[in-house]
Amino acid sequence: MNKKKNVALTVGAASIAAWAASKAVIKQSPRSGKKALEFEKPIVLANRGGLDGAPENTIVAFTYAANLGVHGFSVSIRLTNDEQIIVFHDEYVNRTTNLEGKVADYTLEELKQADAGYYYEDDEGDLPYRGQGLTILTLEELLKQFPHLFISIQIQDMPDTYEGSLIPSKLWFLIEKLGVEEKVAVLSTFDDQVDRFNLYAQNRVAIGTGDKELKKAYTSYVSQFGHFYRPHTDLFFSPQKLGVFSIGTVGFIRFLEKLNIPIYFTDVEHPVEIQALAKAGAAGFITNTPARMIEALQSDIEE
Repeated sequence: MNKKKNVALTVGAASIAAWAASKAVIKQSPRSGKKALEFEKPIVLANRGGLDGAPENTIVAFTYAANLGVHGFSVSIRLTNDEQIIVFHDEYVNRTTNLEGKVADYTLEELKQADAGYYYEDDEGDLPYRGQGLTILTLEELLKQFPHLFISIQIQDMPDTYEGSLIPSKLWFLIEKLGVEEKVAVLSTFDDQVDRFNLYAQNRVAIGTGDKELKKAYTSYVSQFGHFYRPHTDLFFSPQKLGVFSIGTVGFIRFLEKLNIPIYFTDVEHPVEIQALAKAGAAGFITNTPARMIEALQSDIEE
């Protein structure tokens, strides 16, 4: 028994020594800063323009949110049949417009005929924007309309589709043409899409990868071997919990801060949670209700 105990102690001591040695030799490598992410924390990004005040992804929604004083928008993009990039979240167009089928089935001209306010209901259940001439926006239109705001762009088309194979390069060429490299960030739940985009961008644009990279960062942090972690992203978007992973903790936020990686939370609406995460160092929040988010953050500052 004593022999087994001695062996266990020896192995444990060796493991601790190896960990200490690796930590002394291996230093963390923070990401180089990106100008697009240089904000006084925390910032507010209206998700698709904010879903509570006007139809999502329309000029009315974006203008409403901008007038509230948001720092920018979080938008999704898809490629049309004639290879134009539009601001649109869903694969199918029938959730928000009067058309049927997939975005990829239509040209931009055809999509521009759709009623982008067709299904939007207000608090009374009325349809105030139906037939009011609201149209789908291109990403270029949005970037030109709000040049002073930060815009995070999420690639929605899957890598193994025709549209998905084209959109990373199309997006880079648009960003380069408009000269907005320092005003945007590019993300996707599909890590491959961000990697493809960065083959063109060559780290000239802030990038955020998907859940796979976030889980890798978190497991490195909790394993006590965080000094081995080499980040491949400039920012993270995340809910407070990702499966069994508790992302919204002070320790993990500080871990990312040391690597120069801001984290923005996507599922926080209660003022107490907003204020707690802001104090913990959250870089910002993506919200469907920008007016309430701004109010919660301002009330915390005033207190």
